[in-house]
Amino acid sequence: MTILADDPTAAAILAEVPCYPMPPSGRSPALDTVRASRTGHCLAIGSDGAVLIVRRPWLELDVPVTPPIPAYLPYGSAGKRRANLRCGLIPRDLLDRILDHFRAGLPNEAAAFVIWDEDSRQFSLHLPQIEEATPSRLVYRPPVLQSNQHLVCDIHSHAHGPAFFSATDDRDDAHTTKISLVIGRLSHADGPDFASRLCAGGMFLAVPRSPFSGDDNAT
Repeated sequence: MTILADDPTAAAILAEVPCYPMPPSGRSPALDTVRASRTGHCLAIGSDGAVLIVRRPWLELDVPVTPPIPAYLPYGSAGKRRANLRCGLIPRDLLDRILDHFRAGLPNEAAAFVIWDEDSRQFSLHLPQIEEATPSRLVYRPPVLQSNQHLVCDIHSHAHGPAFFSATDDRDDAHTTKISLVIGRLSHADGPDFASRLCAGGMFLAVPRSPFSGDDNAT
């Protein structure tokens, strides 16, 4: 077996995010194992570039992180882009409850979390303890989860202001795996607006569609 690092700490870090080349024919048992896992994280290197593979109990994600590599590589394709919710779509009534909660908090910002229980396969709404709330600032405590619970959506409002991700949001979301939503213009006549992204592998990815049932739009 090839040793990738002689420092034990470095070796442990590399083992957490391994790199696997895609064979030019047949399948890769190593990549198949990660893709089928409950929780996993790796890079697949193919002739068409590198793909980040992330698996969580609620999420399966395969996303390209480089363009095709110009050097000749005797590898096969790393595979197609994939972003599936293993947990299924979030019931629309939870979004309605979140919007009602956010409007009740006006003119201040507010927050909510959507939690998925892996054992019961049910979603729940968590309203965090708020330490400070103003029309432009929000400080709150995130939920403490049991081993069978998973944070799927981290949502906060911008009250009467537009929906966007701030530099503070970028720092908070940088090293998490979750769907992040900002909802703004809660009192606007045309309804609220949304900003959404999937946070994974230190990247902020576009959400191809709303994670809520009965709502086909994402921004």
